[in-house]
Amino acid sequence: MQSQNPIIADFVKLANSAAGTLAGMSREARDNAREKMKETLGGLDFVSREEFDAVKDMAAKAREENDALAARIAALEAKLS
Repeated sequence: MQSQNPIIADFVKLANSAAGTLAGMSREARDNAREKMKETLGGLDFVSREEFDAVKDMAAKAREENDALAARIAALEAKLS
């Protein structure tokens, strides 16, 4: 059932236009915020998980080698004493 009142019809058109405009503004604001976040995070130096794990393994190996060398030095010093 459609209203014959032009004022109500105009009001409905206005409300539909306003809803569409608000939806568009919301979408645009969300897209702008997402783009700004990408720009902000893009400037930071993050490492991948694989790179992190590789460096972690290298550090663990270096620690083990350091401990082994420290033990050898201690043994050699003990022989000299």
